[in-house]
Amino acid sequence: MTSQSELSGSSIEDVVAALVKEAIKAGADAADALVAEGISHAASFRLGKLEDIECSEGQDLGLRVMVGQRKAAVSSSDLSRDGLQPLAERAVAMAKLAPEDPWCGLAPDDRLAKDFPELDLIDPVEPGSDHLIELARTAEEAALAIEGVTNSGGAGASWGRSGIVLATSAGFVGRYGGTSQGVSVSVVAGEGAAMERDYDFTQARHAEDLESAANIGQSAGERAVKRLNARKMASQSVPVVYDPRVSSGLVGHLAGAISGSGIARGSSFLKDAMGEQIFKAGLCI
Repeated sequence: MTSQSELSGSSIEDVVAALVKEAIKAGADAADALVAEGISHAASFRLGKLEDIECSEGQDLGLRVMVGQRKAAVSSSDLSRDGLQPLAERAVAMAKLAPEDPWCGLAPDDRLAKDFPELDLIDPVEPGSDHLIELARTAEEAALAIEGVTNSGGAGASWGRSGIVLATSAGFVGRYGGTSQGVSVSVVAGEGAAMERDYDFTQARHAEDLESAANIGQSAGERAVKRLNARKMASQSVPVVYDPRVSSGLVGHLAGAISGSGIARGSSFLKDAMGEQIFKAGLCI
């Protein structure tokens, strides 16, 4: 967690700390609480016309309590002090009725961060709607300019900033924040029964790390055109090269398989592989 959030002041730390105290007062043996905040802007463009502009802001409060080896979690959008006590009491009442969980508990103190390095997760510049509209327009124009592209599924540009504040009954309080922004476009190539669709996108925390909207549009158009006139291959054994944009999906299977809850519940296909090497030595993640 980083030491700063762009979304709120110290009052949020006071809220989560007060909620944890209310949970202990209500009968919990341990508890942790968090506030998740977010703000986002987006614009969509299709066939040369602005389709939509969106803006959203929100705050959500979450509480997890443990009574012995039983636990329960509740959430609310009410961050007022008057709403904390009823929320804590409800969570404790639920936990007392829950089945026992042998893995229930807070992280041990030696696993908690004491120092919070600056991870450069936040772009301080918040783009306006006009800028997002221009990015979406540029991306779609570049895609439609590719020979063979006949229609557009639309282009979009978005920006968002989020933050998390977490407090535990063991005395830990930390926060982090981050921004995310991106441009995407989807187009159709060909006509009639021979039409094909493809897309491309760019996403980053900082605007300077985004690929240009024009390049994304050109790539989407070229991808769609390359899909035309596909032919069926004969059954055979061949090397497979994955497109970079599917890499996160492949790694996602590993991330889910090594999650603590998956191992504890025995639902992971790697539940019996603790300490074993599961990939070839040349593969590094």
